[in-house]
Amino acid sequence: MGRFLRQAEGSLPDCDIFHFMMITKKHGNLEYLTAQGIAVPHGFTTRYGGVSTGAKASLNLALGRGETMENVEENLRILAKALDFDPEKLVLTRQTHSDIVRAVTEADCAGFCHRDYPECDALVTNTPGLALLVFTADCTPLLMWDSVTGAVGAAHAGWRGTAQDIAGKTLEAMVRHYGCKPENIHAAIGPNIAQCHFETDADVPDALLAAFGPEVERLIEKREGKYFPDLKAINAYALNRRGVGTIDISTQCTYCENQRFWSHRATHGERGSQGAVIVCKEVTP
Repeated sequence: MGRFLRQAEGSLPDCDIFHFMMITKKHGNLEYLTAQGIAVPHGFTTRYGGVSTGAKASLNLALGRGETMENVEENLRILAKALDFDPEKLVLTRQTHSDIVRAVTEADCAGFCHRDYPECDALVTNTPGLALLVFTADCTPLLMWDSVTGAVGAAHAGWRGTAQDIAGKTLEAMVRHYGCKPENIHAAIGPNIAQCHFETDADVPDALLAAFGPEVERLIEKREGKYFPDLKAINAYALNRRGVGTIDISTQCTYCENQRFWSHRATHGERGSQGAVIVCKEVTP
């Protein structure tokens, strides 16, 4: 994986807004990653620290694939305790690889069952106390925090979401709804299937090039008739071109580290889901 990471770092613009490091934190058996640039409670979870069993062991945060509601609810409570937020103020996504961004308030806290939520792949809010959660198991998780307004955002970006510029649309929603300025927003890009294992046919690079133009061609490698896009770098590019203040980028690959992270490809679909969560807090003068 290291060769591809160095390639991505070298392919992004030469500036100091990109930070290729995240902090591993533990709360009991729970393990999660945090970004240095985001000062409110947040995290990218791993597989460790929950109550799920079998193929879902142990911190599975999503329903489906044979998981029980009881296990998911307890895993979310464990996460809420670690990050010190009220689990009743958690807002979830019902993800369909769309570019839909929802601006949410406390009225959108509808319980733990994300199947009942309207379709969306990103959430934004400026309501203090609300926690936003998106799910991944190879796709790219994005978190955003505005240090001036306190607004936050969370997005799920598979290759389809990336090609629909869900990163940029989440940022635009924060600007539109809450008056955020891109230079005050700190973003984090969490663990995903990295370029080393994200093998695709031509339809994926075609969609990415159609969305972003030739600037991202350097972030897509071709080998033996297959293509290997770097979705972390492409989402970082999407945010950087809009003037985002800082971007922390995880070096972890969910496929390479599939004992630590959920990976759909590595497990052939026999897996749970990790989460990317961020909590909105009041800004203190």
